Amino acid sequence: MTRSLPAPLLAVAPRPASPAPFALGRSRRVLRCVALAACVPYLALKATWIGGSHLGIPEGSPLLDHRASMIFANGLTVLMDAAVIVLVLLLTRPWGLRTPAWLLAFPMWAATGLLVPIVAGFPLQLLVRAFGGSVHGSSGSGGGEPFLAEWVFGVVYTGFILQGIALGSLFVLYARDRWGHLWRGRVGDLPRPGAGSRGVRATAVAAALPALALLVCHLLWATGSTAGLSAAQAEARTTDFYVLECLDMVYLAAAVTGALVPAFRWLPALPVKVPFALAWVGSGAVGCWGGWLLFASLVGPSDDVSRQPTGLMLLAYSVQMITGILVAAVGVRFLKERAGSPA
Repeated sequence: MTRSLPAPLLAVAPRPASPAPFALGRSRRVLRCVALAACVPYLALKATWIGGSHLGIPEGSPLLDHRASMIFANGLTVLMDAAVIVLVLLLTRPWGLRTPAWLLAFPMWAATGLLVPIVAGFPLQLLVRAFGGSVHGSSGSGGGEPFLAEWVFGVVYTGFILQGIALGSLFVLYARDRWGHLWRGRVGDLPRPGAGSRGVRATAVAAALPALALLVCHLLWATGSTAGLSAAQAEARTTDFYVLECLDMVYLAAAVTGALVPAFRWLPALPVKVPFALAWVGSGAVGCWGGWLLFASLVGPSDDVSRQPTGLMLLAYSVQMITGILVAAVGVRFLKERAGSPA
């Protein structure tokens, strides 16, 4: 068993002599069908909007104000969802095992980061609503004209949740078969920190310090403060806003924990796969959503000044993106060391 192996054998996990033969079992076939089917409603809805349909868009919606921006945004998100289809095929076809690690890891990390907050957040919002909480699913951030019909959110987010669960499960199975040897053992079995570990520790600390400041911001917003929020966002706060703020703190804590624990060899009895998983999910959720919100704020600013993000909000998005990237870099460094490969 792994626990009985001496520490030196676990310092660098050797690559298997040859990969296991590819086999697509029943469970993977079902997951593939679920993931592919879950993409259809979203892609169909986006295609109708690009074609000029107002299906699910109420009259007076801010989405109808800028036709060109809407086409660009919908075209971009269509490409992003189409990438999910490519990832599903890559994870379930024999040629996927020959794909370079970096070519798979980055889009899968991005997909994880964008889908996990939806998988966790939307059901919690529905739970809050069931217990009497207020959710502004169909209203704009300013609390004015609704920008989408209520049913659109149910269709789109249900599809995203199914995509996230199915795609995530397929990736776990794929990663176990291809790279499972890299996260055997426990944190205490990692090589003792040396001169080469200083850069990893410095990177982990560089990610943790701004994340701590960001945690304070989310804590203030989750407890009712309006400091740094736009006028429209402050006015439109409902219970789902507070749920998402609390989840943002969870993602930040997961990312920082996943970086600091292996960097400083904390919790030596903890299985290595736990901080690696925390770093993967946390850094993705923090970094990718921060980058997406920053991109959306800069590319599609609203004509209404009250809806435009404040300087503090833009700074928070930037810090999220940087923190996620730094934590991901720490994880990549450890995986390279365990693989015994400089590339």
